[in-house]
Amino acid sequence: MASAEEKLAVGKKHKETADQAFKNGDVQAALASYHSAMLYLQGLDKSAMASLGMVNPSPPKEGEALKQKTEVDELVEKIYANMSACHLKKENWKRAEETASKALAKNDKNYKAMFRKAKALGEQRFFEKAEKLFLEIKEKNPSDAAAVDHELARFRAIDKELEKANREKLKGFLNKSKKSDGEKASA
Repeated sequence: MASAEEKLAVGKKHKETADQAFKNGDVQAALASYHSAMLYLQGLDKSAMASLGMVNPSPPKEGEALKQKTEVDELVEKIYANMSACHLKKENWKRAEETASKALAKNDKNYKAMFRKAKALGEQRFFEKAEKLFLEIKEKNPSDAAAVDHELARFRAIDKELEKANREKLKGFLNKSKKSDGEKASA
C-alpha cells in the first residue's frame, strides 16, 4: 500500500501529464490524467497530511474555526478548475459547471473557475445566473473586466436573439389561434 507521500507524488505526476496534454490540445487525454490524479489525491485526508507536516495552518480569525488548507486541497482545486477548462473546450457545459463549482468549493476566490462556471451557465442558457457571476468577477477582480465584458455582451446578444425568436413563435401561434377561432365561427 502506497504511503500518503507516494500518493501525493503520483497525483502530482498525473496532473503534470494532464497539464501537458491540455497544452498540446489533447483534451481527452488531459481529462483522463486529471481523473487519475484525483483518484490518488481524494483519499489523502488532512490527518495524513498533518502527520507528514504538509498542513499550512492559517491562524483563525475571530469567531472562525481553524481551517487548514493542505497542498492536496490546492492541487485538487487546480485540477477541478483545469477539468472545467477541458469540459468547456469539449462544449460539455454541465460538466464544466460542475467541476468549476468543485474548484470554487475549495477556494471561492478562484476567479478562473468562477469565470468558467459563468461561461458554462451562459452556454446552458442560464443567463441571469451567468450575468450575476460575471458581475461578481468584474467587481472582485477588475483585471478580468475586458474578458467579462466580452462574454456578457455575447450572452446578452444571444439572449436577445432567443427572446426575439420566442416572440415571433408566440406571435405566429396567437395568429393561428385567432384564425382558427374565426374559421370555426364562420362555419
